[in-house]
Amino acid sequence: MKYSVEVENMCPVGRIERHGAAPIPQEGKWTKVKEISDVSGLTHGVGWCAPQQGACKLTLNIKEGIIEEALVETLGCSGMTHSAAMASEILCGKTILEALNTDLVCDAINTAMRELFLQIVYGRSQTAFSEDGLPIGAGLEDLGKGQRSQVGTMYGTNKKGPRYLEMAEGYVTRVALDENDEIIGYEFCNLGKFMKAMKTGADMEECKKASFGTYGRFDEAVKYIDPREE
Repeated sequence: MKYSVEVENMCPVGRIERHGAAPIPQEGKWTKVKEISDVSGLTHGVGWCAPQQGACKLTLNIKEGIIEEALVETLGCSGMTHSAAMASEILCGKTILEALNTDLVCDAINTAMRELFLQIVYGRSQTAFSEDGLPIGAGLEDLGKGQRSQVGTMYGTNKKGPRYLEMAEGYVTRVALDENDEIIGYEFCNLGKFMKAMKTGADMEECKKASFGTYGRFDEAVKYIDPREE
């Protein structure tokens, strides 16, 4: 280690005892994090690409500094889906420092990793006060029984008004309108349930019965429209 002449010419002055790292809450404990291996927890982070064309929600379950589980959800860019596929292979087994300095293919995923890193090393994880954290597999629970991302897709114009395309419940097939042409409900297909029913060998009507539903005052509508065609 090299020192400048100015530092070399200084006289030494004693220092008071340093208390070290401040403890952060992690999985129900207070931990003084000094090494990457001291970090544990499950948390989420959101990232975006430079042109802000799309975004990524990244969920990591970290145990003793190692990423044991990763959920990569992307939105708004077709290329991101392929990047997410690669990131799901890249992330698990790496330390959070390695992952921070690894090319995760997509700028939005890299940004999500940065934001998530900051959260977890500052003790802002989702499991800060949960004893022993969450088991590996908790990321799948965020997706629900259908194991699909929670997506909302809406479109609207000043001239023609709003179109509901996809809600948390599923893919919107019909929108219900009242006598003022205002939305009072919608019909949806839960694609996760639909595919699950198909795998059992059920016919189309049984699949529809298992996966279709309505929300709001759907049955009271004066008119129904297909939001993608009308």
